[in-house]
Formats: sequence, C-alpha cells, structure tokens
Amino acid sequence: MKLPIIEIKTFEKVNYSIESLPPAEYETCQFLKCDFSNTSFAQSKFIDCTFIGCNISNVNLTKTALNNIVFKDCKMMGLLFYNCNAFGLSFRFENCQLDHSSFFQLIIRKTAFNQCRLHDVDFTDCDLNSAQFVECDLLNTKFENTILERADFITARHYSIDPSKNSMKKAKFSREGIAGLLGGFGIEIV
Repeated sequence: MKLPIIEIKTFEKVNYSIESLPPAEYETCQFLKCDFSNTSFAQSKFIDCTFIGCNISNVNLTKTALNNIVFKDCKMMGLLFYNCNAFGLSFRFENCQLDHSSFFQLIIRKTAFNQCRLHDVDFTDCDLNSAQFVECDLLNTKFENTILERADFITARHYSIDPSKNSMKKAKFSREGIAGLLGGFGIEIV
C-alpha cells in the first residue's frame, strides 16, 4: 500500500485520541501539543519530524518508521518501540516521560536521552553503544545483556546495572553513581 506523503506541515493542538492520525509518510513535520494517547501510528513513516509537548502514551507502533525524530517535552508512557520498523530507526528524547516503555532488542546506538524520566523501562538485549543518559531518572529500568559500551551515565540517577550481565567497556559513570553498579552484589557502600 502506497502511503500519501505529507511534507513540511505543522499540526498544533489536535486531539487524535478520538480519531487516529491518518497513516501516511510524514516528512519534516512538526506536531505541537497534540494528543495521540491510545491511538495508532501503525504502518506510518515519520522522517525528520519533531514532536513537542505531545501525549503519545500507549500508541500502537507496529511497523512504524521513526527516522531522525526529536521528541521534546512529551508524555510517552507504555510504548513498545520494539514493534517499530528497525530500518533507519533513530530518535532523540528531551525532557520526556517514557515510563513503562520497552526498547527490547533494538539497535539504537548514540541515542540521546536528555533530562528524561525512564521508570520501569526495558532495555534488555539492546545495543546502546555511545548512548547518552544526561540527567535522567532510571528508577527500576532493566539493563540485561545490553551493550552499554561508551554510554554516558555521568549525570544519570537511580540506575541499577549489573556489570556482569552487560557489556560496559568505556561506559562513563560518576563516583556518586557507583552504588548503582554494585547493588546487585549485596555490597554496602557507606
């Protein structure tokens, strides 16, 4: 099925929670303060798009293409990013709430998470080589069999990462965050 192409368009304050955004190829579009909660992006393509102040919680991402996307100030709870089209998958998150989302088995190297809340997020079997978690809250976030080489956790907090279950060569952590690496070993740090 050939998708219609929508280019260089701004969508502002539209409530798509009642009627979903039509499946299309959206290129260089801006979505400002739109509500997509509990709807579907299935089969759609987003290329060089920006979402600012949107509610994207519980959106169906089946076969959704997200190529070079910026999410800023968005509520994005319960998203299953592993359902996205993996080809060209790339995004950046700024001041977003991503609680209860899953990036299971994705290759998302160099992804930037800046000032995000990532409670109960699943990064199992992910390739997060050179990812940045700048001032992020990672409470109860799962890292298992995850490639975290060269990842930056210097200003992240509340993480619990077992170095014996993840590849972490040259990953960066602060001295204050060392407890988040040793918690699983039953060691008390005072």
